[in-house]
Amino acid sequence: MAKERLISASEQPDDAVLTPPSVRPQRLDEYIGQVELVERLAIALEAAKQRNEAIDHILLHGPPGLGKTTLAHVIAHEMNANVHVTSGPALTKGGDLVGTLTKMKANDVLFIDEIHRLPAAVEEFIYPAMEDFKIDFTLDAGMHARVMTLNLEPFTL
Repeated sequence: MAKERLISASEQPDDAVLTPPSVRPQRLDEYIGQVELVERLAIALEAAKQRNEAIDHILLHGPPGLGKTTLAHVIAHEMNANVHVTSGPALTKGGDLVGTLTKMKANDVLFIDEIHRLPAAVEEFIYPAMEDFKIDFTLDAGMHARVMTLNLEPFTL
């Protein structure tokens, strides 16, 4: 009687789909700690879903390791959206932010770590993007200067 071999060096079809489980929570109900924040966030998420809109902009603050980045991922997951992660020091000019914002789809989440370190030039672009979901910028200079408006999809910062 032949024995079935259970261990094989050959690649199996299921090998490619196995990924290690993430330690980070994916959903709000998996998030442990900060009960008041989670309760308020659940209300805001539910309201945004009922309105079929992006959740309002959120400012998360605190020392490293409290879960700010994780919460950004959770919010995006709860909204069935993507999360785009960058950092304040990485955005050195307005064009850096424009590139990121134009790639975003409706209801996506933009998480800017260390947002307090954004240069003033970038801040000038981020405020109208947050308030009106559009960016105005000047092309050319002098007599040939003209303003171009880029409309953005509604997003959450």
